[in-house]
Amino acid sequence: MREGSLEAPTRHPIDWENPDYYDEAQLEAELTRVFDICHGCRRCFNLCDSFPILFDLIDESPSGEIDGLDPKTDYKAVVDACTLCDMCFMTKCPYVPPHEWALDVPHLMLRARAVEHRHGETHLADAEFAKTDRNGKLATFLSPLANWATDSGNGLTRTVMEKTAGIDREAWLPPFADTPLDRRGDLDRIDADASAPAVGRKAALYATCFANWNMPGPGEAAVKVLKANGVETRIVYPGCCGMPKLENGDLAAVAEQARSVAAAFAPLIDEGFDVVAVTPSCALMLKFEWPLILPGDPLVAKLAGATFDITEYVVDIAKKEGLAPGMQPLGGDIAIHLPCHSRAQNMGQKGAEMLRLIPDAKVGVVERCSGHGGKWGMFKTNFATALKVGKPAGRAMLKTNAAFMVSECPLAGPHLKQVMEREGGESVPEQVPHPIELLAKAYRL
Repeated sequence: MREGSLEAPTRHPIDWENPDYYDEAQLEAELTRVFDICHGCRRCFNLCDSFPILFDLIDESPSGEIDGLDPKTDYKAVVDACTLCDMCFMTKCPYVPPHEWALDVPHLMLRARAVEHRHGETHLADAEFAKTDRNGKLATFLSPLANWATDSGNGLTRTVMEKTAGIDREAWLPPFADTPLDRRGDLDRIDADASAPAVGRKAALYATCFANWNMPGPGEAAVKVLKANGVETRIVYPGCCGMPKLENGDLAAVAEQARSVAAAFAPLIDEGFDVVAVTPSCALMLKFEWPLILPGDPLVAKLAGATFDITEYVVDIAKKEGLAPGMQPLGGDIAIHLPCHSRAQNMGQKGAEMLRLIPDAKVGVVERCSGHGGKWGMFKTNFATALKVGKPAGRAMLKTNAAFMVSECPLAGPHLKQVMEREGGESVPEQVPHPIELLAKAYRL
């Protein structure tokens, strides 16, 4: 037996179709085994709130050990605090596979939520907010009304939302677009530059539910940058990646979505298109989570092999063909927040690499969790914790005093802005956009 491991972490397929996966006694035994190992190690104390909760519960228990906890209540508090960020698995835990103890805390928390979901214990608001395509279709049709109602300055409607749906009245909620990204004919009509270095590349830009229904800025910038570099680009949106439903433990729904979206992309991949996602959580789902949920599906495997994060794709163009000329200096330093789901893709600091391609760009990097955790951080029960967890990242961004602050995660950026505002910094930006929007700005697009 070895004390820890220096090998790259590997993940096992998620055995969600096995009845034993949902056996409560087996789940409790595995939670006890893993939590006892975590208690003896504690390297993960400064990540999300799950581990401090676990360690405090153990330290304050009668025995001071794992046997002093009540699995029915104490374990649930730990599970509920997990945001599935993957950072304990990717960066902290010395006992992940291939170590014989084989710890995978995020996927164990996912299993616990899957058991809760099977028992009908997913909160109604969680389940309804996870229906992103239904919500997006309705809200974009009525976007002025929807955006008026969800604006944090609207004390009337946000108070009602807090009392009925549990959404914190102060939490930033994404606005809805007037026109979904996949219906933007103006972007379709932009021609790829036939003289640019990357002519011959073809990209199917996976709009993702966020860029399609909510904030199209990253998707619009990505289309313009890719076409300026000669890439034949199509906006494609077959449906949500299922991350919000994954957070709820609804693995059957995620698998159904994976099959549907993978089948929609398969003909494009056969035509030579790369699949480029503008949201890191969605790229993570396509590359890594779907193949673990459906390990035997050939279309899911094909899609995983063809998928790039937008920053990863631009850097790939720069290294292989070179970027098109025409970028101008932005006239100030840049601070980039690398969110957990960018880091979990194990592709390096691609957002920072991309920004350094801008002439005269001086780029500072912040690699700390924003604390938002998808829809998790919007709820009243979690918002204060989301601000607390995001405070180190917000403070680090403020210390850079950069003229431009960006985040690869479109939810993390506005949340960090709220954190920075509460810190009282003088350099809080008006927006914290996606880094691809700065590249478009440098190209004067």
